[in-house]
Amino acid sequence: MTDRAVAVVRAGALTTVQDLGRPGHAHLGVPRSGALDPGAVRLVNRLLGNADSAAVLETTLTGCAVRPRRAVTVVVGGAPCPVRVDGRPAAWGAPVRVGAGQLLDVGAAVRGVRSYVGFGGGIAVDPVLGSRSTDLLSGLGPAPLTDGAVLPLGPAPVPAAVRGRVDAPPWPGPPDELVLRVRLGPRHSWFTAAALHALATRAWRVSPAGNRIGLRTEGPALERAVPGELPSEGMPLGAVQVPPDGRPVIFLADHPTTGGYPVVAVVHEHDLPSTAQAAPGTPVRFVPYA
Repeated sequence: MTDRAVAVVRAGALTTVQDLGRPGHAHLGVPRSGALDPGAVRLVNRLLGNADSAAVLETTLTGCAVRPRRAVTVVVGGAPCPVRVDGRPAAWGAPVRVGAGQLLDVGAAVRGVRSYVGFGGGIAVDPVLGSRSTDLLSGLGPAPLTDGAVLPLGPAPVPAAVRGRVDAPPWPGPPDELVLRVRLGPRHSWFTAAALHALATRAWRVSPAGNRIGLRTEGPALERAVPGELPSEGMPLGAVQVPPDGRPVIFLADHPTTGGYPVVAVVHEHDLPSTAQAAPGTPVRFVPYA
């Protein structure tokens, strides 16, 4: 076992390859995709000495297990979870050396939803439109992981002694409440005054039906003032679209670039990473800003 690669032993509920995405292709119908928690990806990569944009694994709730074919340094970040190497506890949120043939087991998230598993050198699958990210909607990039898959790794980065160390990385905790700043529009006039008041004052909950395409909510329905539907129009990242049931849906990284349901508001982009770690049942509040 001398090649730089990792074999997937347990793929988990949904594990995908992600980097910082492929922005700039919405006019072609291609969403940005990329990690839902880009801050966690950047920190994982900095701890490894990788470029910020190096590809990592994004797990969902249940983690994953892999076996490297050559010794490699690994960092697991994002949602806190147990980490084991050949059954022995290992550090979360810090570099861990995993030997050739050893089993790295990333356990279920203790809090939050998505953990990130980075490898020294990054995952070196072929890029598509400048990114190695899996896009669940368009099918671009590598397929979600399956048991037995093998992923190549890039060249090992400069050793830690040369590049410096981070002694106390500031890992943000998963949110107890999701507070999202929103700018009203472009179709807020399609909703009643009571609905807009509810949007600014009521609380929803994260639905278990959400995914990388959109975070669905449970709670009060927003009442429409205008019946019917729109012709399809452009949909930005963070759009709060309201389908016929009246419950807001927040478009995330793999969102469609067009849609016909009215968009009542758009989430501030700096608030979107927190949606990656909001587990089902987490309260959601929208806070309008000018």
